[in-house]
Amino acid sequence: MTDEPPRFDDAFRERLHALFAWRRDVRRFRADPVPEALLGQCLAEAALSPSVGNSQPWRFVRVRDLERRAAVVASFARCNAAAAAGYEAERAALYRRLKLEGLREAPEHLAVFCDEATECGHGLGRATMPEMLRYSVVGAVQSFWLSARARGLGVGWVSILEPEALAAALDLPEAWRLVAYLCVGFPQEEHADPELVRHGWQARDPRGASFTER
Repeated sequence: MTDEPPRFDDAFRERLHALFAWRRDVRRFRADPVPEALLGQCLAEAALSPSVGNSQPWRFVRVRDLERRAAVVASFARCNAAAAAGYEAERAALYRRLKLEGLREAPEHLAVFCDEATECGHGLGRATMPEMLRYSVVGAVQSFWLSARARGLGVGWVSILEPEALAAALDLPEAWRLVAYLCVGFPQEEHADPELVRHGWQARDPRGASFTER
């Protein structure tokens, strides 16, 4: 006896395509709180993600303490200033005009770590590619993101941060490595196109929708 697999029709596939297209990185959030049950549903679906050797190495940390959040904002400010200094002329000016985070506005902050000391999975599948643990966490982040978007929530991934400083500020186990810092909340505005495309930073690269044959 086996479980009957679900049947996905054309209507479902069209809506799934719309979900991918509207996933979008959000940087502008409303102040409305995220209901606990809604956040819990998204985390539960993220936990269904595949992982190397069934290691399930993702560790979601909800950051609510204001002092810890302030440390994250300070880290972003340092990193953002250094990044801006790496550009010149018009590109530098454009960079400074971009809104690259929603740290002050987002009602929820989630730091997502990879537990590189996890005993789950017994090391299967990562002897030659230990980075598969972190790739598994990235998959869980994407699952969380799609689940959130399907429920009307927006997610913004902030990468302009100092991983070591964040781990210290959050007082976490040494073996946990930062993979993502997510701002979560209801979007202030909705756009089908990526913000960096809309504001002239970078157009879509057609190579992303193709593959190479050998």
